[in-house]
Amino acid sequence: MSTRLRTLALIVTSACAASSGAAQSDPYPSMAPIGAYQMERGAEISLARSAAPASISRDASVLVLGARGYETAVPGTNGFVCWVARSWMAAFDWTEFWNPKVRAAECMNPQAARALVPVITLRSGMVLAGRTKAEMLAAIKSAYAKGRVPKLAPGALDYMMSKSSYLTDEGDHNMPHVMFFTVGMDAKDWGAGAADVPVMAAPYWFFASSDPSQTKGLPPVLVFLVGVATWSDGTAAGGSGH
Repeated sequence: MSTRLRTLALIVTSACAASSGAAQSDPYPSMAPIGAYQMERGAEISLARSAAPASISRDASVLVLGARGYETAVPGTNGFVCWVARSWMAAFDWTEFWNPKVRAAECMNPQAARALVPVITLRSGMVLAGRTKAEMLAAIKSAYAKGRVPKLAPGALDYMMSKSSYLTDEGDHNMPHVMFFTVGMDAKDWGAGAADVPVMAAPYWFFASSDPSQTKGLPPVLVFLVGVATWSDGTAAGGSGH
C-alpha cells in the first residue's frame, strides 16, 4: 500500500473508530468562534478552484462562506461547483466536527452539486445561526421529506486534489483523491477496504451511528474514496501536503 493510500485509510478508519468514543476523546467539543472558520474571499476562491484540475475548475461556479452560509462568489458555465468545506460539513459523529483548521477544497460535478449544494447551504446556514447538531439533522430530514432536496443521481463525483487543503489532524493532513457518492450500495460491491485495493468507503451522515433514529429519514449515502497520484496542478503527490 502506498504512503498516500495509507494516509487515506488512516483518515477513514481513525474517524470511524474515534466516533464511538467521541464523548471521552473529542478534541473539539464545541464550535470555535466564527472567525476561526472564515477566510479572505480571494484566498477562498483560489483554494476552492485548486480542488480540481484547471480544465474543470476554471469554468466552475465557486461558493464561499459568507455571513449566513455558503453563497455563490463566481458563477460558472460547466455545471461544476467548487468550494472549501469546513469541518462541520463532515459526518455528524466525527471527532473533528468543530476543528477550525479544516479547509477541504472540493469540486463537485453537476450530479453531485444538484443534490448536495442544497444540503451544504442548509447546514452552513444553521451552523452560522448557532443551531445544534440535532436541529441541523431535523431540518435536513424535513427538507428531504418535503422534497426540497433533490435525490442523489448516479454518477455523483467530487474532486479533492488540492495541494493546499487541510483535511484532518491525522497523518499528513491531506491527500489527493476523488469521491463517488452512491445511495444504497454496499462497500463490498467495490471491494473497498480490501488488501491492496485503492478504494476506501465511509457513510456520509454518520461514521458509526448506533441509534436508528439518527439516520431515519436520511438517504443511505455511501461515499467511496479513491486516492490519485497527482495534485490538481499535475505535480506528483509523493511529498506531504500542508
